[in-house]
Amino acid sequence: MATGDERVDIAVDDQHLAGTLIAARLCVPGVLFVHGWGGSQQQYIARARQVAALGCACLTFDLRGHAQTHAQYATVSRDDNLRDVLAAYDVLAKQPGVDTSAMAVVGSSYGGYLAAILTSLRPVKWLALRVPALYKDADWELAKGQLKKHQDLDAYRRLPVLAEESRALRACTKFGGDVLIVESEHDHVVPSQVVANYRDACIHAHSLTYRVIEGADHGLSDEAWQHEYTSLLVNWLTEMLHNVRAHERQPAVG
Repeated sequence: MATGDERVDIAVDDQHLAGTLIAARLCVPGVLFVHGWGGSQQQYIARARQVAALGCACLTFDLRGHAQTHAQYATVSRDDNLRDVLAAYDVLAKQPGVDTSAMAVVGSSYGGYLAAILTSLRPVKWLALRVPALYKDADWELAKGQLKKHQDLDAYRRLPVLAEESRALRACTKFGGDVLIVESEHDHVVPSQVVANYRDACIHAHSLTYRVIEGADHGLSDEAWQHEYTSLLVNWLTEMLHNVRAHERQPAVG
């Protein structure tokens, strides 16, 4: 299915973030991609094009503190970036033809953490988390770049964390849609315990798919790992969309 790219402007607070909308003709579902800390939307545009070809409208964007707003890298907070995600979601949801009852959010690392919280603030049907990061709820407005040292994240991320102790995990306990969680086998940034915390929190998910990319590191530095993740994501979304469209084709009873 043919797709097209459109540059979009995302207004948040008194600033503007750069985004790229990749949409298929007559698309219905909306898919929002949230990159990780230190990344950018450029890492996800090719992947978003593949998802858009399934018949979706996909939006990638740059969180504050990245790309054109890199000057804010040392000062931007989780609160700022969550507002970025909310603003991006709202831009996507307002696109002509996008069905807000069929919204997906795809987040990696820090973006996965923000995506999980987003589900408690906006309607989301499908949630895909790759190596989702985890932070303590305290210091919410502290500069994100200071959290690693201030919260001793290396030690924190090796501990079992109860859902009631984390905003992101609490959101996961209340999420009733379909979930994909992807772990990297040799991840020294987001260890296996963090992924287990997220998996354990998804107690009300309609379905939970869990995959491990063998040999992979946190950032998927090998091209083969990138391809494997893309295949996992596209195949999972294909199944989710097929299920929805099959249900829509069923004749009404009565």
